Amino acid sequence: MDLARHYVCRSCWTGVPAGHKFCGRCGTPVPPAVRDLKTNFFGEMQNPAKAKLILIRGEGMDGLSFHLKAEQHIVGRQGQLIFPDDPFVSPRHANFFYRDGHLVVRDEGSLNGVFVRVRGSIPLKSGQTFLAGEQVLRVDALAPISDDGPDADGTAFYGSPRKDVTFKVTQVFRGSVDGAVVQAGARGLTLGRDGADMNFPEDLFLSGEHCRLEQNGRDFILTDLNSRNGTYARIVEERVLQHGDYVFIGRKLLRVEMNSN
Repeated sequence: MDLARHYVCRSCWTGVPAGHKFCGRCGTPVPPAVRDLKTNFFGEMQNPAKAKLILIRGEGMDGLSFHLKAEQHIVGRQGQLIFPDDPFVSPRHANFFYRDGHLVVRDEGSLNGVFVRVRGSIPLKSGQTFLAGEQVLRVDALAPISDDGPDADGTAFYGSPRKDVTFKVTQVFRGSVDGAVVQAGARGLTLGRDGADMNFPEDLFLSGEHCRLEQNGRDFILTDLNSRNGTYARIVEERVLQHGDYVFIGRKLLRVEMNSN
């Protein structure tokens, strides 16, 4: 037995293997302070309980790593993680913090919001925005369209055939100006570069069929169709993050990396 690797019993001077509660020779208990002893890290940067953010898209800052070793980390043009060159980042934009061992991101009332990449499908509320390629888009519920009936002399107004629609998707330009609008059909609505219901052929960051929106009661379901660059939904207040999540803040794209304990 290699005594240098184990606690030495103070009663009989026999080596006790790590993790044992009693001396195997005389039965003397191993002190709790020895049993519960843990190896410290040389530096906080090695702490596996902490996460880090990797800057994937950052106008010349790509690959920069931010270690989230404090309890809270304010991201903005001011704070702990500063992006002063990004005009779409608010002074106090978001906060990355730990709660019950989980990493959480919270929108601190920013103008442009915090967007997290969709894993499969997620619910959206009416009025919520999302990103696909370089497009900022908003989904809105529509009230049923009433039929005014014929004119006073009994003549009906002639127009294009009407279809039952329950929601629409609106392109949002910079300055919060509405752009193109497409109303969804009964099967929902697909978005992409070509071959979809709502197409943006000049957006090279979009896949052919990029994502799909469907009605789900009063809410909507946004599904990423295995697009190359992903679909991102604006969070409502806060969101628990997982390893491999991608987060858009302004024009900065960040990847979340969790170390294993």
